[in-house]
Amino acid sequence: MRNLYHLWLSPYCRKVRVALAEKKLDFELQLEKTWHRRPEFLALNPAGQVPVIVEDDGTVLSESTPICEYLDDVYPDHCLVGPDPVSRAEIRRLVNWFDLKFGVEVTHNLVDEKLMKRVIGLGGPDSQAVRAGKHNIHSHLDYIGYLTERRTWLGGDDFSLADIAAAAHVSAVDYIGDVPWEDHGAAKDWYARVKSRPSFRALLADHIPGLPPPRDYANLDF
Repeated sequence: MRNLYHLWLSPYCRKVRVALAEKKLDFELQLEKTWHRRPEFLALNPAGQVPVIVEDDGTVLSESTPICEYLDDVYPDHCLVGPDPVSRAEIRRLVNWFDLKFGVEVTHNLVDEKLMKRVIGLGGPDSQAVRAGKHNIHSHLDYIGYLTERRTWLGGDDFSLADIAAAAHVSAVDYIGDVPWEDHGAAKDWYARVKSRPSFRALLADHIPGLPPPRDYANLDF
């Protein structure tokens, strides 16, 4: 069976988990505390980062977008990257938007500062970074709302890797209760649809030992 090396609230690992589940591919999760810098893990990915997948035949793949595009190439049922060049370009643009822009402006400033620093033992959060993250998330939720008011899903008519990448980041922030849903109805409606997909159930069941999510985290109706 394929193994996925992951961290609990890494949106990049969550992205791969949902992609695997959408394609109904079996896998086992291997928790990798990357700050330990295990030699065995560094042999799989010298960058020392998750996600990493090890396939049944020993093939090793790292970085979330290459992994997801590999899955789409090898297992083309339930296409996640779009049926044509224009669709694929738009979906890839949005994946980059959430993995890079949202990741830097929101996820890093909230999830990494408020939770991961505590887990790793790096001290308290940087209050300036947290304020920036709480400010920045509004424009991103507005953008999700803008897209879903004009399309069925973020990238077009079909659920795609764009939705998976966005929801992976949003779900990580939602785990710490920092998504201002009351101010962003359209984004909330989109996320409720994502939460209702079977592929998302395992993420909603995640509980970091000693750091439980808010009560409504796994509630499909908020």
